[in-house]
Amino acid sequence: MSTHETDHSLDSFGDSSASATRVTPGNALRPEDIAIAQAKPSEPVAEYALRLGDDALILAQRLSHWISRGPEIEEDIALGNIALDQLGHARSFLSYAAKAWDKDEDDLAYWREEEDFRSLHLVEQPNGDFGVTIMRQLMISIYQHLLYTELLESSDPTIAAICAKAVKEVDYHRDHAISWTLRLGSGTEESAARMRHALEVLWPYVGEMFEDEELHSALGDVAVAPSTLRAAWDEEFAAVLHDAELEVPTVPFAMARGRRGEHSEYLGFILAEMQVLARKHPGATW
Repeated sequence: MSTHETDHSLDSFGDSSASATRVTPGNALRPEDIAIAQAKPSEPVAEYALRLGDDALILAQRLSHWISRGPEIEEDIALGNIALDQLGHARSFLSYAAKAWDKDEDDLAYWREEEDFRSLHLVEQPNGDFGVTIMRQLMISIYQHLLYTELLESSDPTIAAICAKAVKEVDYHRDHAISWTLRLGSGTEESAARMRHALEVLWPYVGEMFEDEELHSALGDVAVAPSTLRAAWDEEFAAVLHDAELEVPTVPFAMARGRRGEHSEYLGFILAEMQVLARKHPGATW
């Protein structure tokens, strides 16, 4: 390859120790790299990447609302960084998915309608107080860590490459959520009560994370059937609650169908805020 040629294969970008979302020494895999790489997913693979990307995108939008509102300055920074990590993961997954339809990440983020999103109801739920946000983060970060770890073995090299970097950041997100769950659950009477409340309002949306679809079967070893993660998630989640002096609630699961485009009442408001600038000034650059 001459000095004037560019290698657009995934093998030319980074290694598994690089960050998925931050500037790092060497060639970290970036959404821009994915966009120009030769790999183009089939529509079923793109649909799967949409699910991963939409979860991260909506969670990032929710977490970003904590900036300047955290209980302490360090948490402003921590939650802001977690939001940026999730946004980076979303950009990578959506950049890859978009190629199936000759679009880009912005097309998918800003120009889809509510029913075209495939996010879980859990990530759409309001931030509530700090306890609710931490409990939601505990639930989703344990799930994402298990999922991304399994997807390291995906037969789709782009999905595996994204997860090889994202899983390291999600590991931090999980540790952060565990630390705060232990601190609040076994803290004061007030903090423990708030964590019990958080469990009750969020638990109905846990079941949706582990629902299998025909898409998972059709994709074979490209994807991971969510139901296969349930036992490990239950064990890890219950262990954290035990150490935090909390209990798994008995609240029934809700009929959540975000993967089918049937969303909570909250997603429309999230998208209205997120998409307004792009739609008000189409094609604007700065």
